[in-house]
Amino acid sequence: MPPRELTRPYEPNLALRLLYKTVFDRIQIDETWVRQVRQLAHEGSVVYVLRNLNFIDFFALDHLTKRYALPEIRFANDLGLWVLSPMGKGWLNAIFPRRDVTRSDELKDALERGGSAALFLKRPPTALEVTTGRAPPRGLSEGDGLLRALLALQATRDKPIRLVPQVFIWTKEPDSRGAGTLDRVLGATEAPTPLRTVGQYLYNYNHVSLRAGEPIDLAEFLRDHPNLPEDVQLRRITYGVLRRLERERRSVVGPAQKPPDRVRLEIVRSPRLKSTIRDLAGERAMDRTVLTGRALGMLRELAATPDVNTIKGLEAIFHRVFHRIYAGIEYDKPGLERVREACKEGTLVLLPSHKSHIDYLILSYVFNEENLQLPLIAAGDNLNFFPVGAIFRRGGAFFIRRSFKGDKLYAVVVDAYIRRLIRDGYPIELFLEGGRSRTGKLLTPKYGLLSMIVDAADAVEQRTTYFVPVSIGYERVIEAASYQRELTGGEKRKEDARELLKTPEVLRHRYGRINLQFGELLSLAQIRDELGLEPGSRLTPAKRRAVVTRLGNRVMDEINQVTAVTPGALTALSLLCHERRGLPYAELVERSARLLGRLRAEGARVTPTTQTPGGTLRAEAIREAVEMFRDAELVEVHLPGAADGEERRPKRRQRPPIDADSIINPVEQKRLTLDSSKNIVVHFFVERALVASALGMPHAARPTASESVLRERVQSLSRLFKFEFRFRADAPFDRIFDETLGGMLTDAVLARAEDGAIVAGAGLDGWTGHDWLGFYGSVLTPFLEGYRIAARGLSALLKGALSEKELVKKSLVAGNKMFFSGEVSRREAICKPMIENAIASFVEQGYLARDDGKLRLAESFQSTEAAQAIEGRLTGYLGVER
Repeated sequence: MPPRELTRPYEPNLALRLLYKTVFDRIQIDETWVRQVRQLAHEGSVVYVLRNLNFIDFFALDHLTKRYALPEIRFANDLGLWVLSPMGKGWLNAIFPRRDVTRSDELKDALERGGSAALFLKRPPTALEVTTGRAPPRGLSEGDGLLRALLALQATRDKPIRLVPQVFIWTKEPDSRGAGTLDRVLGATEAPTPLRTVGQYLYNYNHVSLRAGEPIDLAEFLRDHPNLPEDVQLRRITYGVLRRLERERRSVVGPAQKPPDRVRLEIVRSPRLKSTIRDLAGERAMDRTVLTGRALGMLRELAATPDVNTIKGLEAIFHRVFHRIYAGIEYDKPGLERVREACKEGTLVLLPSHKSHIDYLILSYVFNEENLQLPLIAAGDNLNFFPVGAIFRRGGAFFIRRSFKGDKLYAVVVDAYIRRLIRDGYPIELFLEGGRSRTGKLLTPKYGLLSMIVDAADAVEQRTTYFVPVSIGYERVIEAASYQRELTGGEKRKEDARELLKTPEVLRHRYGRINLQFGELLSLAQIRDELGLEPGSRLTPAKRRAVVTRLGNRVMDEINQVTAVTPGALTALSLLCHERRGLPYAELVERSARLLGRLRAEGARVTPTTQTPGGTLRAEAIREAVEMFRDAELVEVHLPGAADGEERRPKRRQRPPIDADSIINPVEQKRLTLDSSKNIVVHFFVERALVASALGMPHAARPTASESVLRERVQSLSRLFKFEFRFRADAPFDRIFDETLGGMLTDAVLARAEDGAIVAGAGLDGWTGHDWLGFYGSVLTPFLEGYRIAARGLSALLKGALSEKELVKKSLVAGNKMFFSGEVSRREAICKPMIENAIASFVEQGYLARDDGKLRLAESFQSTEAAQAIEGRLTGYLGVER
């Protein structure tokens, strides 16, 4: 007679099954967990280990294992969970219970019959037990007994038993230090009673998730620790499971939260801040009291006070807004999973690019959707205005002054606050560029706050800090109109509540898609290794600056490298980088397909909506981008044979469809706005564009030069554009030039003539080498023209020194004259940031000098002829005779 079946899977009735399906099917499950459990079950037995007894956890886990056809749970140490017994063990066991059967026997039966088991390690104390002081100890003796049984069973079998730590995240509310009245009655946030779990689910049902920790292989554990006493084995296994569960939980809800007043007091009492207050006050106790009060006030002005209810409200608002104005949010899911794993191991410092105020929201939005701990965001105090400042603060923003100069106490307060965040494990989001880029290109990194973070991370040796480069890309930014005004010389307006009145205008337009890409995660140990610094060695001020500078540059290079090609960027690139007024739509698509192939060859990432699964251009994406730009009145669509001016101011309800013969023209006055979309990917072409421009393209009919002359010209151009583009820092110029030239020769864009000269090659992908050089040269044309405008503006200095602001203003006026007189062909060359970069370059090259905050011509360039010679050095690359 076969042995009696001691365990059976739990089988709810029809009504409960429908309820479970309605409720538990909403729980977010990582598909990797399903594959992993299935594989582990194929190799041996699976035991799910949960921290705290909660029968809703059991019902959810039981339902999900059945939903995904995983080994069914045949055993759970229910500890009074009456629904599982006695009928849950079958009628025979209910009518004739066996007195000699232990829970360990039932556990063994469940695994030997091919099922799985659920093991709860702890039972939270009830409200009555807490009130009467009869709360049980933290560990459960039955849990220990079952772990002993599992170890004993593993010792008698070859197939491994894997303990899979599981935790249900019913709420995203952080754990709280100390138990309030609600915690005593309904259980703590991290160990809720079933009643509190129901409330958490109803409030957070869109974000309930099941997270699984790294499995523990008992067979491997016994092999690695054959001589450990049994009690030590149990402690190590229990600790290992609890540590894995806590890591999974903290990656979603973050560290335990303390009241803001308590946090401020603890920061003020930090040794470094106390020492600074003492030094500033000297021997006067009254001054120390005043300074301490000032420090507390600064912290109140500075610190974030994240609130789960505010975040919930913002989630609802932003979900509607984002889906109203954007066609979607695409993000790098493998990269996000790398971030998730790093979040379990250490502290995150997120370093995104900065092109829009939406940047403050989008990472938090995606992290919230993906059930990751929300970052605390470093924001400028210009955003701390009523009522937005208070809302953002409760959403996780902390506000920092633009300058710390002249206030030593404020600098130390900020430093102490950052150290506290790093020590507690809060993820921090910092915009390394300082301000928003108006041009689409990355700005030069600012190192002040990063230096504080590096110091704080270096002091917390037991927890790794990961620096995460993030590229945030837009096909259109909502600030396009204000950026256009600022780029052409208008003053930046201060943010205030009146700007919110423009929201209806924003909501009337579509802005394409947002794209997020994550670069390689960097650590201080890695940066130290790159610089040849000993691990753990004390950093001198010079070495610390080297670490911060290397880290900042590595982050910016990573952002450039992982920036993805979008339909908007590709369309703008195709429309702006040629010498004609417009392009037929069919040619625009063909041109975009060629450029996409070149971008892929350069290693650029491409968004899913831009390409087909096979990697070719999705033609419909270009049509969508043209429609988006037409909606913004950045391009016009002309039909052959249409009456003159018919489409010059297109009416939205009477737009002609776009077909193969439609001519797409950038709107002349809006080229600068369209240029910012192009500049998102322009860095992928800069090295080849320098070579093409050094050969006189796009104007030269027969481009040719010896390799030595070409090398010299390219180096001269790269020095000129030092402040305009980010050049590789991992290799010297000669190596980069050789690699670029070699690649262009291999692609037949260039060729070597019989005399060794470099000339245009046969070409590839349907374009001749001359065609490709023309495109590459066109990429650099607006920059060369912009620098020429800046050089023309230097003539204003012949009358005397000017402030940089005055010189930029006069250069922009000169640029407009040059454009309307035909000396400049690209309107996007008349650009304030480009003029400012050109001036910085002219100072670097010795054309200009700074005296008392003003700019003057260097002594050797103070004549009219010498000043004109500066412009003449640029016109040669533009094919202009002077």
